[in-house]
Amino acid sequence: MKKIIFTEKAPKAIGPYSQAVEVNGTLYISGQVPVNPETGNMPEGITAQTEQVMKNIGAILEAAGYNYNHVVKSTCLLNNMDNFQAMNEVYGSYYKENPPARAAYGVVKLPLGALIEIETIAIK
Repeated sequence: MKKIIFTEKAPKAIGPYSQAVEVNGTLYISGQVPVNPETGNMPEGITAQTEQVMKNIGAILEAAGYNYNHVVKSTCLLNNMDNFQAMNEVYGSYYKENPPARAAYGVVKLPLGALIEIETIAIK
């Protein structure tokens, strides 16, 4: 049975989707853009945007009873692959040991003009 996960500590969905869905001990977190849920604004630059995305993911993980150690797969979408190294440094600070599997893609455009979006899968 699927359970819809929602927290005020992460941005509300900007379309017909849920922040996350849990099914049989697996949590699927929708792509998170760097919107600060308190202000509705996005920070400037790839480093600050990646940090905000990871905070949003953390808030959703916590709301569902998970943490970063439960993450098994991430997909990172960048509007410019020249930002890969800076994104990687911030992302890596959240997964110092046993990092999850990951893919990273360069895309033409992201929602709200974001520089980065990350979707995440976690398993208990």
